[in-house]
Amino acid sequence: MQAAVVAHAADTTLANGVFLVAKPGLRDPNFSESVVLITLPTAGGGPLGVIINRPLDRRLSELLPEASKAPEKSDQIFFGGPVARATLLFLVRAKEPPEHSLHVLADVYLSANPELLERLVEGLPLPGEARIYAGHAGWAPGQLQDEIARGGWWVINANVKAIFDQDPATVWPELVKRLSTRQTAIGLPQYLTAAR
Repeated sequence: MQAAVVAHAADTTLANGVFLVAKPGLRDPNFSESVVLITLPTAGGGPLGVIINRPLDRRLSELLPEASKAPEKSDQIFFGGPVARATLLFLVRAKEPPEHSLHVLADVYLSANPELLERLVEGLPLPGEARIYAGHAGWAPGQLQDEIARGGWWVINANVKAIFDQDPATVWPELVKRLSTRQTAIGLPQYLTAAR
């Protein structure tokens, strides 16, 4: 595995992070029962993100034996999405942005900086709490808006605790229960409709 390059992170600001919550009828096996944290770079291109509730059954230290010194909390890998599955991305919760990262929401940053992987291989802690994702999700401009309009997703504001503190197995069912109970039709955020 290798670290991917995510835009020119230092020069890119993002719209607010949102969760895409797959509706129960969504049949795409890549996204069925998923919650995706997405961002929309203002430099152009479509939204990108990572699925936050799909831990893999393999550890980083299994896939990269040289990472055997990685701190246990950073050894778990999540399936981030169907695009570039052999690349690693990091969601980092930290007071200061890691170098070469995109601001997603609150104190959460997305990075594919290879130096983060090098730190883990050396057994050093990352600059804040982190989750590691193999692959990511991505859409062409307008594609995600069409999927939402066809009824495949709910769109809600992202929640940092759901990413880092909640049991991944409970994230999707709890959000679906809450959204279904409210029977709320959630419209497209302004920055998504503007991109159409």
